[in-house]
Amino acid sequence: MRVHIVFAHPSPTSFTAAVRDRAVRALTAQGHEIDQLDLYATSFDPVLTPAEWAAHINGGADLAGVAAEVERLRKADALVLVFPTWWFGLPAILKGWFDRVWAPGVAFHLPPEGGGLQRGLVNIRHFAVVTTYGSPWWVIAPGLGNPGRTVLMRGFTPLIARGATTRFLAIYDMDRAKRPRLERFLAHVERTFQSFP
Repeated sequence: MRVHIVFAHPSPTSFTAAVRDRAVRALTAQGHEIDQLDLYATSFDPVLTPAEWAAHINGGADLAGVAAEVERLRKADALVLVFPTWWFGLPAILKGWFDRVWAPGVAFHLPPEGGGLQRGLVNIRHFAVVTTYGSPWWVIAPGLGNPGRTVLMRGFTPLIARGATTRFLAIYDMDRAKRPRLERFLAHVERTFQSFP
């Protein structure tokens, strides 16, 4: 299986990078083909261009600036996102990746006769999110409805294969987490991806 891992953290020595490394190690051990995209290391430009926006509102897509990223996404059987949750949502660079790469004709299709969006990324049969939160669970989930999780697991999954398997792994209150709890989470990530999907 070809697994596309999209990583969004500016520090290669962060805990989030350690999380990514555990996932990669487990997936590699299972014999999966790994395609990693480090958005910060590659200096991905998250800004939707005027030409991309114009194409989008006219029902098309200008993919000239993101052709390589689109190709990688279309070749994937599984998609894994690894990132920190900042301000209750995705880092700007990851949000920009969605804005620019999950374009009409890629992530979804607009029927010419009107009606709802049609799935575009039906090649993605498995989807996983691994994220870190500085705030405790009780701030994110009950108080705010966990907006990042809602957007990803409810907003984007209708654009991938119907019945795709999904996983959402998160560590909350990371700012106060001690080493034993961090290690337990890393072990949890590794166990999850040892049996992924």
